[in-house]
Amino acid sequence: MRTIGLLGGMSWESTESYYRALNEGVKQALGGFHSAKIAMVSVDFAEIETLQRDGRWDTAGETLAAAARQIEHAGADFLLIATNTMHKVAPQVEAAIDIPLLHIADATAESLVADGITRVGLLGTRFTMEQDFYKQRLSERYGIDVVVPDDTQRERVHQVIFEELCLGRIESASREAFLAVIDALHARGAQAVILGCTEIAMLIKATDTQVPLYDTTALHAQAAVKCALSGSLLSEDTQ
Repeated sequence: MRTIGLLGGMSWESTESYYRALNEGVKQALGGFHSAKIAMVSVDFAEIETLQRDGRWDTAGETLAAAARQIEHAGADFLLIATNTMHKVAPQVEAAIDIPLLHIADATAESLVADGITRVGLLGTRFTMEQDFYKQRLSERYGIDVVVPDDTQRERVHQVIFEELCLGRIESASREAFLAVIDALHARGAQAVILGCTEIAMLIKATDTQVPLYDTTALHAQAAVKCALSGSLLSEDTQ
């Protein structure tokens, strides 16, 4: 079994979900007392959030790159960045290490392609919804058309993520707001919706809506378990 490198803490609530999903995935595959081999570094999200808000992405990338090097030195065979938004600095992190990075957008896109999804809605922080680092990867590498909420909806989604979910708060009114956004994306032709922030699955479940949901945390963890047990990453053209 290969050792999974987990760069977490953004937020720790979603990193907890990753840790559980990785171990449950290995246990399901191998049975008995088996669990995942994980080398993890968890950063202080307050520092990262400040850098995000100030637009200091290069500095945030340096912080994550340093953590990634720690993970590599601890014996990890490949790396997961346990957050969607900070994949904005994935190239900077990749350049700092010699082990491969399993990109969260690739894990998500492979599932979408397998299910025949060609037009998808995207929920996440406003950085993920508005900037190109995530949407462009889906469109250019996988031919998937990405639809995002309107300005007002984006602001509401972003607010709930940072003021509630990242602090461990689950509010029923926010769930209803998210479901309304999902319905609006579906009405604009989205065949499914990506839960493109690793905390959103704490709020929204597949049983809450008839629109298919793609939970990036679960899909990223599933791809990592497969990689750890098979010894191979995602298809060659996604690297």
